[in-house]
Amino acid sequence: MVKDKKTKPSKELPLGFVDRQEKELLIRDFVISNIKEVMIKYGFQYLETPSFEYTDSIGKFLPDKERPDAGVFSFKDENKWLSLRYDLTAPLARYVAKNYLELPKPFKRYQLGSVWRNEKPGPGRFREFLQFDADYVGTKNLQADAELCVLISEILEKCGLDKTDYTVKISSRKFTDKLFEQLKIKSKDQISTTLRALDKVDRLGWAEAKKLLGEGRKDKSGDYTKGAKLKNDQIKIIENALKNKAPDSEDVLEIIKIFQAYNFKNYKFDPSVIRGLEYYTGPIFEVNLNFEVKNSKGQTIQFGSIGGGGRYDNLVNNFGNLDCPATGISIGLDRLVFALMQKKDFKIKSTRPVIICVFDKDKIKEYVNILNKLRASNVSSEIYPGEGKLKKQMEYANKIGSPAVILYGDDEIKSGKATLKNLENGNESFVAIEDLSNEIKKLL
Repeated sequence: MVKDKKTKPSKELPLGFVDRQEKELLIRDFVISNIKEVMIKYGFQYLETPSFEYTDSIGKFLPDKERPDAGVFSFKDENKWLSLRYDLTAPLARYVAKNYLELPKPFKRYQLGSVWRNEKPGPGRFREFLQFDADYVGTKNLQADAELCVLISEILEKCGLDKTDYTVKISSRKFTDKLFEQLKIKSKDQISTTLRALDKVDRLGWAEAKKLLGEGRKDKSGDYTKGAKLKNDQIKIIENALKNKAPDSEDVLEIIKIFQAYNFKNYKFDPSVIRGLEYYTGPIFEVNLNFEVKNSKGQTIQFGSIGGGGRYDNLVNNFGNLDCPATGISIGLDRLVFALMQKKDFKIKSTRPVIICVFDKDKIKEYVNILNKLRASNVSSEIYPGEGKLKKQMEYANKIGSPAVILYGDDEIKSGKATLKNLENGNESFVAIEDLSNEIKKLL
């Protein structure tokens, strides 16, 4: 009898997910620290909501499908569908509705958290990514919208970008509302598909987006996306409308006036800014990079925006009869870090421990004594945690990028001094135990 061979699990990741290594994570921490600094200065409160929400609470439930999977990852729990959050805005609306009476109006909150999208990934676009959101809830004052654009700009510049490196593009959903009236489009599905198609103009170009407005589009991989089924004359009306470079809606003109009061000039009116999500009701904005971004193969890629947002005055009302206008902006932090790593040479140094080599396991007390003294002085250090002789210990120290090793064998124990070996230049010095911390700090 032949036994079934045990299938080994795959070491590969699902498409759209990625392991992030220390350099990228340290740069991300640097970006997050700058975000928090700016948000505190602007008077925002920090909030965290759960990763899972009821699926109908995040607005992605499709009643004609047995399993909700349009853009979200879901499972059924006690006869109710739960989904990993698609963004941070819908959970905020749910939170505000639940705590409506206790919250100040407006409520200014910011959040950092992972979101998940069950969509086809692309260059710099993942199915799981870290997002930053800042929102004003409970105000129609367009100063809130303007200040969101100002604070995003301050964050980008604190992270190392110049004003020439990015542009905040602004438009308004009132533009598309008028357009749909002119086109005589009333079907919610057709409006939604049209918005998603127009949202891709900047990334795909007009020729490809035009296919999505018509019958549909097949991408380079062969995947086919159904189009909005608009007629050629309707598509022509949209094309002409997108060429209009002069703002004509009152809300955009008011925001530009507020920008002038802030002396904020790094913006551009662009009617092609659409934002694909349906809940936007007024001004919308998008943050675009003005420099080339390359993939791991060195090829220039169509990167698109790193963030955006807009006014959504009716979203909280979905959870009850609550008049709660709101506006917000978000940045995809992993996309921003991906771009920043190409634009800026970050002088972020990884901290690696000094290695105390083990000559004799019976001398562990002496090694721990040195370890405690180093750590009490905030020196990153460890006793070699593996098994093997000195050669293997040195290989380990070099592999992890340790600045130095401490040799404390019988001769050193008798003398009361340790041998400190600088792994960058190979120099050795004999140092009293109480002076080790100071000597190591000189190497760092």
